[in-house]
Amino acid sequence: MSLPELPPFPTSRPRRLRRTPALRRLVSEIEVRPADLVLPMFVHEGLTEPHPIASMPGVVQHSQESLVKAAVDAVRAGVGGLMVYGIPVHKDATGSGGDDPDGVLNVALRNLRAELGDGTVLMSDLCLDEFTDHGHCGVLDSSGAVDNDATLLRYASMAVAQAEAGAHLLGTSGMMDGQVGTARQALDAAGFVDAGILAYAPKYASGFYGPFREAVNSSLQGDRASYQQDASRTVADALAEVTLDVGEGADIVMVKPALPYLDVLRAVADASPVPVAAYQISGEYAMVEAAAANGWLDRDRVIAETLTSIKRAGASIVLTYWAAEVASTLTG
Repeated sequence: MSLPELPPFPTSRPRRLRRTPALRRLVSEIEVRPADLVLPMFVHEGLTEPHPIASMPGVVQHSQESLVKAAVDAVRAGVGGLMVYGIPVHKDATGSGGDDPDGVLNVALRNLRAELGDGTVLMSDLCLDEFTDHGHCGVLDSSGAVDNDATLLRYASMAVAQAEAGAHLLGTSGMMDGQVGTARQALDAAGFVDAGILAYAPKYASGFYGPFREAVNSSLQGDRASYQQDASRTVADALAEVTLDVGEGADIVMVKPALPYLDVLRAVADASPVPVAAYQISGEYAMVEAAAANGWLDRDRVIAETLTSIKRAGASIVLTYWAAEVASTLTG
């Protein structure tokens, strides 16, 4: 006895799983959690109240008091960490305010650690650019070029100062050769073996940093292309930087910027033995805010979409100026 002939088996229709919000939630694979997000914050010496940053609507230069209040609010919203940048009133050729215990950044770190303890991950920017009168990330030699080895000595001193002030993680963002190893040796020698290093590996010479320069009152003339990574290089160059930094003791590596370098982020995430972060930088933030203000796109939808894309590319940690807002939304 033969069975009746069956009709052709229907082809798969993935659209069935996209039909309703509930179905899409059920099968979603990429999730942005509040704890994945880190909020960058700026504190300006001498301010008595927050000062708006024109190119970054909604972001401010904080006073010491408003910084603590905003940090507490962000932690209550559920953010995973805070990255703090200090803006001094006085700058000089060697960035002496960077390792001054009474300098704006180190005072801010002490205040935040006293208020928050270990309730969040307190991160500090280990770089000289905010503190130098020339705006470069290192000490300059007689020809005006950045002196890598002289800069490392400054970084060693800053690393110890920031750890003493209470930072859990130090962000080595200057892109000097040997900066991670130098910071690690200095921290260990000073007894700060538990202070971690967030290595900017790789950090690209990018046109997206413009609003950040306003945020930190940068004195830079020209660019940093001689020591930051070149966008025209392949991912092999980025992976070499990661290998060096991990070998020198990096606990986390970070790709900066995020959106223009998602291919690099994916390659780093696939290769890195340590957690990988990405920085959704000031220019990325400013573009969305400007377009939304003109009614050209749906702000909230685009924020969610960009963060999801960064997570999908492999970042387990995302630094974003929307961190507190998004965390509040996600936690209801």
